[in-house]
Amino acid sequence: MPGAIYAEGLVKTFGDVRALDGVDLDVPEGTVLGLLGPNGAGKTTAVRVLTTLLQPDSGSAFVAGIDVLKHPNEVRRAIGLSGQFAAVDEYLTGRENLHMVGQLYQMKAKAAKVRAAELLERFNLTDAADRTAKTYSGGMRRRLDLAAALVVSPPVMFMDEPTTGLDPRNRQQLWGIIQELVAGGTTLLLTTQYLEEADHLAHDICVIDHGRVIARGTSDELKARTGGERVEVVVHDREHITTAREVLAAFGKGETTVEEHTRKLTVPVTGGAKLLAEVIRELDGRASRSTTSACAAPPSTTSSSR
Repeated sequence: MPGAIYAEGLVKTFGDVRALDGVDLDVPEGTVLGLLGPNGAGKTTAVRVLTTLLQPDSGSAFVAGIDVLKHPNEVRRAIGLSGQFAAVDEYLTGRENLHMVGQLYQMKAKAAKVRAAELLERFNLTDAADRTAKTYSGGMRRRLDLAAALVVSPPVMFMDEPTTGLDPRNRQQLWGIIQELVAGGTTLLLTTQYLEEADHLAHDICVIDHGRVIARGTSDELKARTGGERVEVVVHDREHITTAREVLAAFGKGETTVEEHTRKLTVPVTGGAKLLAEVIRELDGRASRSTTSACAAPPSTTSSSR
């Protein structure tokens, strides 16, 4: 049985540009698929096809078991969409924005007001509920936009680079909201340019470039194919190589290599950015206990997939 989101052989061209070149996708119910790729890779075009905003030149797609091409209106009733830019009316208050969306979905006025109040509380917007959206910060607008996409509690959600332009704090808050949605059974297709975001949120990842899926699998599977993660540290003085080697050996998952002439140490790891922070804290701790100056400079290359 196909997943909650299923596509086969999607092709879409714009003049001489082949934005989608035979894309296949399959997202099981209640999971997150991270669609990862650079600008212009075809991620947004794929989302627009799956959400009925564009018709493909060829191929087929089903969302929530509904044929996207044959029954677009039914698909729209089953999905929520949060795009790259917050689609809110800046001259309406947060409450009015959500109430309006409810009415567009033909909810009764009382039910729309109740749902708006629930979402404002869930997204920590109650205090700003009666302010116009133009007074909201970027993070608040993004949360309001996501709330609007959830007015009818859709079983399938599409988020097109939802954290672009957000500061780290707002990005973390949005990640938490996304995880809550999926824990409640929502199926999500998430496009992003950030490996860390896909790593953190997605059960499976498709890497797309020039309209084609060039790799797919879990985060760990993709990392294994490309050499896995590693942490590199460059020490300030050669005399501190031994200390840095001890620290990396404690965190690493393999042999630590040392380039004496560049004072660079490298070790394979698992754990990404979180582990990198732990390594830095340990190096700082060693430095503060040392009678000499700091034993290591910040890593010249963070943990990365290679």
